[in-house]
Amino acid sequence: MLGIIGGSGLAQFPGLTIERREVVRTPYGAPSAALVFGRLADAPVVFLARHGHGHTLPPHRINYRANLWALQQAGVDQVLAIATVGGIHADFLPGMFAVPDQVIDYTWGREMTYAEYGGDAPVVHLDFSHPYCHELRAQCLSALATVGERFLPTGTYGATQGPRLETPAEVERMARDGVDMVGMTGMPEAYLAHELGLCYATIAASVNWAAGRNGQDAISMDAITTVQTDLVARLPTVLAEIIRQVA
Repeated sequence: MLGIIGGSGLAQFPGLTIERREVVRTPYGAPSAALVFGRLADAPVVFLARHGHGHTLPPHRINYRANLWALQQAGVDQVLAIATVGGIHADFLPGMFAVPDQVIDYTWGREMTYAEYGGDAPVVHLDFSHPYCHELRAQCLSALATVGERFLPTGTYGATQGPRLETPAEVERMARDGVDMVGMTGMPEAYLAHELGLCYATIAASVNWAAGRNGQDAISMDAITTVQTDLVARLPTVLAEIIRQVA
């Protein structure tokens, strides 16, 4: 079953027929919100609002471990994460989607593993060469092409701590590192899904140029909201096609 993690602007998901909500407790505490069970494109899905209903949780306070654990316990084996990002790559314009294939983690202090150390517990090293599931990425790419979206087919996601936006100097450093888009929630979410054996992929939605890119002097939150609203309105069509690809 497919689980969808909604990012900024997606506390409620358009096109989702809700069947029930379930408040879940996990060994790692409470998830960001109740799990919403429903149907999208006539297929069963589980939706989770990453920032909580009402967008009350900043990126560094999200209980990523509880979120992924709850989805797995609900029977989810594929997780599609929706993430709003700032575009760094010259071809990743605001209003476009991307399907990243790599990630660089700039975050700190987050609970980033299910491995519990102490006593005689051995250190766990898990290969993370491929942060995103090949199969689900391919289905996302096929779906975006089928519905006629312009998108970036690969890219490196830079995960920053937040909640503040980045400085132009920080963005310039990330560009030198090879980062194509910058967001605040990509890690440890991707790695935790990997630890649980979940097939995980991200659709990144560019809502603005990252700081200092494309000659901009400052980032307008009103402009971000306008672009985000348009992207959210287009997402149900994209997701319906992804579900058809998965099926």
